[in-house]
Amino acid sequence: MKKDLHPSNYRPVVFKDMSNDDIFISRSTINTKDTIEVDGVTYPLVKLEITSSSHPFYTGKSKLVDTAGRVDKFMSRYANRKK
Repeated sequence: MKKDLHPSNYRPVVFKDMSNDDIFISRSTINTKDTIEVDGVTYPLVKLEITSSSHPFYTGKSKLVDTAGRVDKFMSRYANRKK
């Protein structure tokens, strides 16, 4: 195996699902500007639109929570074409 191939700056990072506010902590090298305090400890924060806790494939729910309003925008744009 090659030396110095993998990064050495892994640290705990909070990933937050913005559609249902679930959070989980994992180790990552991602750079982020936001921080969040969890159990008295400040972590870097990565905001995600969808994760396994909100994706219909993993949850078994058929409805997808759309935080940006893209589905409504699409439906309003193309709704009159059905007629």
